[in-house]
Amino acid sequence: MNKPCPICEAADEDVLLQTDTLRVIAVHNEANAPAFCRVIWQKHVAEMTDLPPHERNELMDMVYRVESAMRRVFAPAKINLASLGNVVPHLHWHVVARFDNDANFPAPIWAPAQRAHAMALPEDWPLQVKRLLEAV
Repeated sequence: MNKPCPICEAADEDVLLQTDTLRVIAVHNEANAPAFCRVIWQKHVAEMTDLPPHERNELMDMVYRVESAMRRVFAPAKINLASLGNVVPHLHWHVVARFDNDANFPAPIWAPAQRAHAMALPEDWPLQVKRLLEAV
């Protein structure tokens, strides 16, 4: 029996934008990365090459739109983009705003924290990102 996919069966997500093919969510449960979004392909596939070229382009266009919106909202030191899927093999991209005073910078967000973060983020940042995504 196959295990259910937690991305396919997700509930209680903070959805910033959703279409028939993808959704963008704000991620609130990464303690060392409080400025974090995911771009999730709705259909259960594991790899970018599982998609035809026009769908890959659609997905990456949204990743770039999310990056741009996050840069406008946060003015971070860097944006990290990652498509891993080792734990959950459902195609999704992580879009993470990084700051020189975040808990891990310059190491990856999943590395052991080097310090307590000293970031002050707007409480309504998901709404700000959502508005920028909807404006396009």
